[in-house]
Amino acid sequence: MADESGVINWYQPKIRTILPLDSFNIPRSLRKFLKTSEFSFRFDYDPITIIKKCADRKETWINDQLISAYQKLHNLGFLHSVETYLHGELAGGLYGIAVGGAFFGESMFSAKSQASKCALVKLVERLNEKNFQLLDVQFSNPHLEMFGLKSLNLDEFLDILGNALRIKTEFT
Repeated sequence: MADESGVINWYQPKIRTILPLDSFNIPRSLRKFLKTSEFSFRFDYDPITIIKKCADRKETWINDQLISAYQKLHNLGFLHSVETYLHGELAGGLYGIAVGGAFFGESMFSAKSQASKCALVKLVERLNEKNFQLLDVQFSNPHLEMFGLKSLNLDEFLDILGNALRIKTEFT
């Protein structure tokens, strides 16, 4: 993460937050919204735009140096995105890094109500289809709590991560 001065630092929180893929909770109101929504979804169509939209806020940890690094990760096949569209216009999305059977959610944004939450539902569907074992969201936040977050101490997280990294799978 880049700090206020633009310096990139590595963080390893003592408590790590995941979204369990086998017990992911889709709130009833969101499930109902998805059934009638006019949203459409794409995977990996425009990940750099997604990153730039995630960075386009008053305070952000995503700077130009990180965007360049993410571009390189995308070129190597590790960076992935889920884009939400409404009538052909980008409405929201998310991106993250996939390694083995682990997906590390980095950031999300919404230009239209519910767009990032719907992208998250599509992400979890994709991860389950592809036999991923871990969706790491790093920290708890109110936007994600409704989906059934689970907090792990670092040792628990590293055990799950070790198992997920041994999985041979592809995001796309």
